[in-house]
Amino acid sequence: AYVNLLENNQRSLSVQMLMALSEKYAIDWRELVQDPGSNVLAELRSVLQDPIFRDTPDLQELRAAVDHAPGLVEKFLQIYRTHRTTLDKVLRQGRERMPKNLVSSSPETIIHDFFRNHGNHFPELERTAERIRAEQPCAPDDVYAMLKDRLKTRHGVKVRIQTVEDMSESLRIFDRGKATVLLSQALDYPNRTFQLAHVLCLLEADQILDGLVSDSGITSSTGLARCQVELANYFASAFLMPYADVLATARATKYDVDRVAAAFSVSFEQVCHRLTTLQRRNAKGVPFFFLRIDKAGNVTKRFNSTTFTLAEFGGACPVWNIHTSFRTPGVILPQFVELPEGERFFTISRTSDRPVFSRESQDRRLALALGCEFRFVDEIGYAQSFNLDREDLFSQIGINCHLCPRQACSQRAHQPLLVELPISPDRRGNTRYES
Repeated sequence: AYVNLLENNQRSLSVQMLMALSEKYAIDWRELVQDPGSNVLAELRSVLQDPIFRDTPDLQELRAAVDHAPGLVEKFLQIYRTHRTTLDKVLRQGRERMPKNLVSSSPETIIHDFFRNHGNHFPELERTAERIRAEQPCAPDDVYAMLKDRLKTRHGVKVRIQTVEDMSESLRIFDRGKATVLLSQALDYPNRTFQLAHVLCLLEADQILDGLVSDSGITSSTGLARCQVELANYFASAFLMPYADVLATARATKYDVDRVAAAFSVSFEQVCHRLTTLQRRNAKGVPFFFLRIDKAGNVTKRFNSTTFTLAEFGGACPVWNIHTSFRTPGVILPQFVELPEGERFFTISRTSDRPVFSRESQDRRLALALGCEFRFVDEIGYAQSFNLDREDLFSQIGINCHLCPRQACSQRAHQPLLVELPISPDRRGNTRYES
């Protein structure tokens, strides 16, 4: 009877059942719960927790919708993403005149959706990066020299380091006509190596890039070029940190980002990006999300292998310590956070330094956040020193003040759009928006 209920989507697999199946058949239990259908269901559940929907359909109704009307569900999710993008534009524009293309998705949004819909994992690029890396095996400290040699011997491309004055604001220029790669002196070793791996992708994985870009659904020339850049960056990351090796190192160190960076001679940010891509079938890592913000709170980069609201739209809540990290440069800040809908996550935040061109371009720091669902904290070393049974462990955050329904938040900067907060002339609250 229990099996019959499972087959008819009327019961969920329990944790005990998942573990028993995992032990019996020697498979990763995540393979039983992370499939395209479950990803869509997870996104649908997350979206419907938005306060604008008020009552949320039960899980059985949502499963029925995903199973029997997948096209309708996908259209609904597209509408919601456009709604969130439009709302974000409105909130940023304030009282200024709205642009005519307000409801159109930006190339940035389309590319983000393209990567997320692939689970931020591209097997063709992974296999190609592994094959090329295996052809000339070397230690991580020798990868830069190996790349210079491969570009020269196989493609006749020279690599030259240029002064900051000669490069202006550019960090890398690939002059195809002169068969030369120019790198700025402002780049450190990990970033010089990364840029050469990017160029190698353009030369040796161009057909794969063309195929992926053509299937992306992007129509604008800017969007197509941006998509190619991001895919080449993906290749570079996979080339510098081969899948099996980086996954083994990450697990052995309990996802210690600094130790993984040291093992592969790469940067902290490069490791964070790479960890979001470790979603190979039968060899999955922790499903992380990653975002980067500037000092004004603008999200300048966002990658994730999940569909969670925090991963998709988060970054503007001052309670999240990604903003605090600017006050403690280079220090990793762990934090347990909870959204108004009850979703719980563990995140680490830290600053990342950008290339400095001169004394006039100091303090170009950005802040990074790497996070995952709370249920994965046992696999992460940064969480080991905390008492996980404490209910006050979780910081109460939101997506942004306009959409956050929380009351009595001392960090509130705007009146919420969907909730009437109590206000009285006879009482002064924590903020001007609530008594």
